[in-house]
Parts: sequence; structure tokens; C-alpha cells
Amino acid sequence: MPDPKEIIGRIKKIEIRTRRLVDGLIQGAYHSIFKGRGVEFSEVRPYQIGDDVRSIDWNVTARMNEAYIKEFIEERDLTIYILFDISASNEFGSIKEKKESAIEICASVMFAALRNNDKVGMMLFTDRVEKFVPASKGKKHMLRLIREMLYFKPEGKKTDLNKALSFLASVQRKRSTIFVVSDFMSEEFLKPLKVLKNRHDVIMININDPRELEIPDVGYIELEDAETGEQLLVDTSDLVFRENYSKLVKKKYAKLSNKLKKLKVDMIQLTTETPFEIPLRSFFKMRIRRLAR
Repeated sequence: MPDPKEIIGRIKKIEIRTRRLVDGLIQGAYHSIFKGRGVEFSEVRPYQIGDDVRSIDWNVTARMNEAYIKEFIEERDLTIYILFDISASNEFGSIKEKKESAIEICASVMFAALRNNDKVGMMLFTDRVEKFVPASKGKKHMLRLIREMLYFKPEGKKTDLNKALSFLASVQRKRSTIFVVSDFMSEEFLKPLKVLKNRHDVIMININDPRELEIPDVGYIELEDAETGEQLLVDTSDLVFRENYSKLVKKKYAKLSNKLKKLKVDMIQLTTETPFEIPLRSFFKMRIRRLAR
């Protein structure tokens, strides 16, 4: 186990790194985009010029012989769950580990939830559910979740998103907002995703490294699948090989993107070479535009 000072230092660095983003656009947009269960009645009061006439309480108005309107307050009680892929493939990174970028974007969501007094829970998964932390509130809880993402040692190396999605669907019945963070090397998870999406707001965060999308010309190299250990010697100076590889990867993610659109599930595309706040800001702006329609 790492030294407690190291743990505190790394968590503090992540909090500082994400604070400006949370204090800025995300803070206001988060509250607008991710709604709680609805609104609840607060009180009635006399009608004032400019009030929405649709809020008039006609029963009270008839008794009092003057217009009264109903006032409501937003019932937040919002629950966020983060499904975090800690399989071996997410340890890869030519610039920085995919896992590091993923933790930063998750921490931003967590601290935005903290500011709005929302609950956050988390699942760490590989080809099994490694750890499940029920949703709760408070800064101490959020820091615990970040610590788990940083230091938890998984038993599995491969990825099985089917199990993760099915497990959460079975334990979380109340409507929640769910962020699924993975590199989505496999797309064999659409059936349980459809089930989960029918009850919850599901958002996929796809994180990749540039070297997974395009292979540079560096001669003969040995590629190893981090999850299976399978090794393959390839000649990267072969232009046809590099072009075919790039086309294959892009086709795969385009296919996944199209399937998610049909399910009406949003995906945030993130790469380790791009600051994580750029795609996150774009996502929030897109959601705001959608609400304004």
C-alpha cells in the first residue's frame, strides 16, 4: 500500500487540477443538465404580474376571490454512478496512461456532484465486478472514490462490460445518471446497455491513446495485447499495414458510435493527447442545446 502522504498528495493534485473546470462551466451546466426526480410542492402565494398563469391554483383562487399560484422547489435527490474500467488495457499510454485521463474526468464529475449535494457511487470492473461502492454524499466519500480509482489492484485483466452493466441494473432500481468509462475494445455489451438505458441516463466516456488509433513508422515492433498477453511481430514501415490498421480501428468505433446513437446514448470521446476538459465542455454544451430545443 502506498504511503499515506503520497495518497493525499495525488488526490490533492487531482482536486486542484479539476477545480477550475468545476467552478466554471460545469458547475452551472451540471445543475441544469442533470435533473433530480422532479419538483415538489412548496406553497401558494398571491399572483404577481409576470408569474406563469399555468401555475395558478384555481381552487385557492376561487376561495380567496383573488389569484393565487402554486410554488414548487426542485427535488434534486440525484444519484450518479461511475462504472470505471480498470482492466489491463487502460494502463496503456504513449503520452500518459488512459487511466490517468479517465480519473481526471471522473473526478470533475464527482466534485460537480459534491457542489450540488448529489450522491455518487462507483463500480470498478474488469471481466468481473471488482468493487462496488454504494452512492453517498460528502467530500470524504468523494475522496475515497478517487483513492480507489488510483490504488485499487484488480484480480482480472480482461474486460467484460456485460457483467458490469447487468450488475448495476440489478442493484440500482431508482433512476440515476450513469457514466461508463472504458476504452470499449469490445462492443458486445449493447443488450445490457439497452436494458440499463430504459431506466437510467447512461453516458459513455470512450478513452483512447493516439497509438491505438494510428501506428507510427518505427520499423519492426512486437505488439502485445495487455489483456490476453498475445504477442505479434509487425512491420510498421509497411504503409499498407498502417493504413489498413487505422481504417479498421476507425471503422470499429464508427460502428459503435452509430449503434449508440440508435439507442440514444451519448458518448464523450477522449484521447490522452487532448486535455480532458475540452471534450467534457463540448458534451455539456451539446446537452444544454438539446434542452433548449
